[in-house]
Amino acid sequence: MEILCDSVEETKRFAFDFAMKIERGTVISLNGHLGAGKTTFAQGFAKGMGVKQHVGSPTFKLVSEYIGNKMNLYHVDCYRLNGVADFLNMGGETLLLPENGVCLFEWASIIEEILPENVIKIDFTRFKDHPERRRLNIFGFVDE
Repeated sequence: MEILCDSVEETKRFAFDFAMKIERGTVISLNGHLGAGKTTFAQGFAKGMGVKQHVGSPTFKLVSEYIGNKMNLYHVDCYRLNGVADFLNMGGETLLLPENGVCLFEWASIIEEILPENVIKIDFTRFKDHPERRRLNIFGFVDE
């Protein structure tokens, strides 16, 4: 599935609606260059889950946990990790099967080899000639 968003607001709105279709235990991989829209997506997704707290980039915390209406949101940023060993050494394996919520992994390509088979993968692309436009290519999700 390919989605085009022409603004930050559109990206957040799409993510808000997308969150309502996601089930407990889902792992979502977010990949793209710096400024591609991963955290913006996470912000809209969190609102769709009923999260009241501000959602920012978890780069310096690595993992942020938010309480939603029906389940928790775990927002992980793998950017500062040097690979799978770093992720596992911080106890990250519990985030691969989030029993009481959903896990969003920014820069998930760094730990791609250990992500679950049923991961939903979203690749973000930013357009140089249209700085607010983003293309989201979504794999592993079927909209019924």
